Amino acid sequence: MLFRGLHSITLDAKGRMAMPARFRGIIESHCHGQLVVTIDQDGESLVIYPLNEFEEIERKVAALSSFHPESKRLKNIFIGHATEVNLDSSGRILIPLNLRQFVGLEKKAALVGQGNKLAVWNDEAWNETRDSWLKHKVNAEELPDELKNLSL
Repeated sequence: MLFRGLHSITLDAKGRMAMPARFRGIIESHCHGQLVVTIDQDGESLVIYPLNEFEEIERKVAALSSFHPESKRLKNIFIGHATEVNLDSSGRILIPLNLRQFVGLEKKAALVGQGNKLAVWNDEAWNETRDSWLKHKVNAEELPDELKNLSL
């Protein structure tokens, strides 16, 4: 499964978001239209996973220690806000109101492919965050080894 690219999307008055046509077939064949929407670990956006992908990650997160503050935070944010949604016959999903409010999703949004998942951003927040990332100068010494050895 591979989600890639940036898509400008609009949510209707009920909070429904139409999946880009190129993803609909993948979602139907890979997870029968069953998805999970939750808050991303950084709290700036939402993430949408195919249900089976989410369940695999959920098992790993749930197994983390309840005594470590970061593990507890991740469980409460990532798993605690997870909501199952289904792709409807028109290729839309309903983003729950509490999640839309949390990241400020109104009408315009950015849908960002991230391989095994999609991120959903408030359009303005996406533009600001993306621009700050592009302006950031990377210090090679601060990179993890996986990134130091990556050739793009």
